[in-house]
Parts: sequence; structure tokens; C-alpha cells
Amino acid sequence: MALLEVNDVEVRFGGIVALSGLTFDIDKGQICGLIGPNGAGKTTMFNVISRIYDPTAGTLRFDGQDLLTTPPHLISKTGIFRTFQNLALWENMSVIENVMAGAHVRSKQNFVTAMLNIGRKGEERRLAGEAFAILSDLGLGDVAFKQCAGLPYGTLKRIELARCLIGKPKLLMLDEPATGLTHSEVGELSKVIEKVRTDYDLTILLVEHHMGLVMGVSDKVVVLDFGRKIAEGLPNEVQENPAVISAYLGAPA
Repeated sequence: MALLEVNDVEVRFGGIVALSGLTFDIDKGQICGLIGPNGAGKTTMFNVISRIYDPTAGTLRFDGQDLLTTPPHLISKTGIFRTFQNLALWENMSVIENVMAGAHVRSKQNFVTAMLNIGRKGEERRLAGEAFAILSDLGLGDVAFKQCAGLPYGTLKRIELARCLIGKPKLLMLDEPATGLTHSEVGELSKVIEKVRTDYDLTILLVEHHMGLVMGVSDKVVVLDFGRKIAEGLPNEVQENPAVISAYLGAPA
């Protein structure tokens, strides 16, 4: 059963067509790689699903519901979380505080209880425990109480992932997670992605230029070029598709 259904999505910025007639779906529990050359429309699609952009045409359904009726500020409450190409962490906060911030959608606090300081400390203790457990699961327990500033780039990428996981996502969207990582760190990232998919019962949409990573972890791959889907299928099928080879290498299709 499809968790995410994208149907005939079009996005225009004035006279520029960023996405045209894009249709694909992702089944619950799948890892779907979304790839294509620079400017193909991958991040635009991420921003449509995140409700940052409104499509010019088309429909999106998530977990059986019309996603386009969900206000952008409530998108995480539906179970959709994402990372970004550029890190979005608070450097002067501790690692565990950064992770706890991802649980804001699950907070039971409201204006009155926050103002009167009712139940805040208990909730903070509970979330701190959850955050530490997730960090430990990702091999980051030893840096939980350090500031983010000065930590290795690969560590910061995992912290951002942990911040998503504490929100209990259904769909996790990873935007260029291998950017800036060393070869060995990319290999470790592949294992982490597969582990969190299983351990946290996730469906994952992955945008990434590192083809070894995408082809190694994805159950299916969707390929974009100039805003259009040119291929969809199993990783080995996509790798051998003449249109995909042409888009990446400039060879005749």
C-alpha cells in the first residue's frame, strides 16, 4: 500500500517549469531514491512534499489523506520529517538539546501550562531520556552533552537525523545526506539508513548524488531530468536505462 502518492505534479516559477507531470508513489517501508542531474527538480519535489511550495497542478496523498490541505506549519504532525542539504543545527546548544527540539510536535504543553510552568520539567526529563536513547542508538551517546560547535561534520549529520527520529516520523526525507562525508563515512551512512528504516519502522525518500549510496540502499529509484520523470524501477534497471545514461553522461539516448 502506498504511503505517499504523487500524481501529475507540476511546479512553475513564472515561465520556468521546475516539475512537469511528475507521478510516482512510495510504499510503506520502502527506501525510494530520487535522483537526477543538478537542476532536475529533486529539491523542488522535496519542498512540495514539505509544503514549502504549492504545486501549480497535481495532487499529493499521504497515508490516505490529501496532503495539500495540510498547512505548512502542521506538516510534521502528519508524520513527515526532513533533513536539509545544509545543516540546520544550533551550534551553541548541546547535542541533546538539538535533538529534543525535534520533539516539539509531540509536546503536551500549551500556552497556559507553559506560562504556569505546569508539567514542563517532567516532560523535559522524558524527552531528554528519549533523545539520549536515540543518540546512543546512532553511536553518539558520548557527545550527547557537548555543544554542536566543533564536532565533526559526519557527527553533525547524524545529530540532524536523530532530531528527526525523536519526532516519530512515518516518512523521513533525506536531502543529500552524504554531502561532505568521507568515503568511509558514506559507507557507514548506508548502514545507518538501513538500520533506522528497520528499527524505527520508516519509509524513506532519499535525494542524493552519491550513486553508490543510492543504488546500495534503495528499493526503487525515480530519475528526474529537467523536471520530468525519465525512469522508475529497481536500482539495476535504472542504471541500465539509456535515458538515464544520457541524462548523466550526455550520451545519445
